[in-house]
Amino acid sequence: MTMNQIQNSAETLAALAKYDTPTVCNVIELFDVRPRNVGYMNDSIKSCFPKFPPMVGFALTSTFRSMAPPQSSDVYGSLSDQVERFAELPGPPVVVFQDLDTPTTSATFGEVMCTIYKSFGATGLITSGAGRDLDQVEAIGFPVFTNGTICSHGYCHIPHINVPVTVGGICINPGMLLHGDLNGVTTIPIEIASEIPDACKELMDAEQVVLDYCRGGNLSAKGLSDARKECGDLIGKLAQRLTRK
Repeated sequence: MTMNQIQNSAETLAALAKYDTPTVCNVIELFDVRPRNVGYMNDSIKSCFPKFPPMVGFALTSTFRSMAPPQSSDVYGSLSDQVERFAELPGPPVVVFQDLDTPTTSATFGEVMCTIYKSFGATGLITSGAGRDLDQVEAIGFPVFTNGTICSHGYCHIPHINVPVTVGGICINPGMLLHGDLNGVTTIPIEIASEIPDACKELMDAEQVVLDYCRGGNLSAKGLSDARKECGDLIGKLAQRLTRK
């Protein structure tokens, strides 16, 4: 799927949001388009609101500092620049920050920033740093993923917008398609994005064979082996079909 096709297919993004992030990761593996140990963020990035549904959107990347005052006097001066660049993306943005301060000095975001982002169409925010105002951000229904929580914003400012950033152990380039929930965040290769939802359903149907067996009566090692083989055969056929495309 090309960037232009994604722009014209809100249905694809809505369909992706129906599935949890681990299932999406499992399906990406079946396409065999990248190694199985790359493309997803590590456990330093955690959902602040685990009960929220999956977040799907395109990365609007930025860097962040708060240890010392910015050169300009307006610490929020780059917010308008960020919002203006939302239009460059092929769909709804996920705002992604790399906190450049080590250690993290203060919160990347709070209620005001998240309200602005959501009002202009963003579907969530990820930072390698910290957040605050979590009660207020949860109340507006805005998914955020962080490495912790800090009560102050320090000298917060945004030095760079739409540059490659490193968050959760991986490089995020502007415009990357992201999917995240309580389990973590993964990137989705755009060329296979439109095929993932249907494949997720097939994968879940295959796994249901084992789940149904385990929830039934008259369990045995032989019966479990048969159920696992049926499940594996279904997944194998799905993988063969996906890798041929």
